[in-house]
Amino acid sequence: MNKDISESAELIFRDFDKIPFFSIALIIISAYLLSFLVKRLLPVLAEVLPPRFRYYLLPAGPLLRLIIILAALLIIVPMVISPSLQNIVAIFGSVGLALGFAFKDFASSLIAGIIAIYEQPYRVGDRVTIDGIYGEVQSINMRSLKLVTHDDTAVTIPHSKIWNGNIQNSNDGSREQMCIADFYLAPDHDSSKVRSLLRDVALASPYTLFRRPVVVRVSQKPWGTHYRVKAYPVEGRDEFAYVTDLTVKGRAALQQLGAELVSVPVAVKE
Repeated sequence: MNKDISESAELIFRDFDKIPFFSIALIIISAYLLSFLVKRLLPVLAEVLPPRFRYYLLPAGPLLRLIIILAALLIIVPMVISPSLQNIVAIFGSVGLALGFAFKDFASSLIAGIIAIYEQPYRVGDRVTIDGIYGEVQSINMRSLKLVTHDDTAVTIPHSKIWNGNIQNSNDGSREQMCIADFYLAPDHDSSKVRSLLRDVALASPYTLFRRPVVVRVSQKPWGTHYRVKAYPVEGRDEFAYVTDLTVKGRAALQQLGAELVSVPVAVKE
């Protein structure tokens, strides 16, 4: 049996002295450097170019790195094994089977990462909610992605979450991002004045994108009146700063108007 295995290996792999290890090492180093440069330089280039290019350049990073890895493998494999279709299928089949058993979760995330790069349920720069965590996608690697939340916490999430979870994408590759600021008032006030005031607060904000409408929604609750200011910032990534600006200036304007701000009861679910 050992003799059969040895003969099969001789048929598949090249002779040891004929394998160009130096060339293979150069290809691996070159692929790593290219992948590293793509990962580092694209975000820098996206910051230098006009903002509209950011949402085209950043999602291209993971795809370019995947192409670099696949190209390196396609070059290296024929250097190690005899270049026949049967040998290539046997090698990739054996490696895939071994990885599948040994690294089940890792392989699942890896495959999901390739699918995510193709289907793009999220891109670098998108603001998404995954597994109850909301934040901006800062980077996409082969196994996982990194989100940065509003309190500047970096969260690493494996791509395998796409198999059994919902992904909410707020801007879906667009620069525009609707933001909402909530205000809760006691019932005794002039709703038309408050609505007009909150709209003026949004229009006066330096973050507001004026070509999109500013909308103030009003709904009556048992505990008071709920106002929702819906508007768009010039840059979607300014979402948290924009909501903070609307909230601070909106509360100050309401207090000057004499409107009474109230707290929503803990048991109430919006």
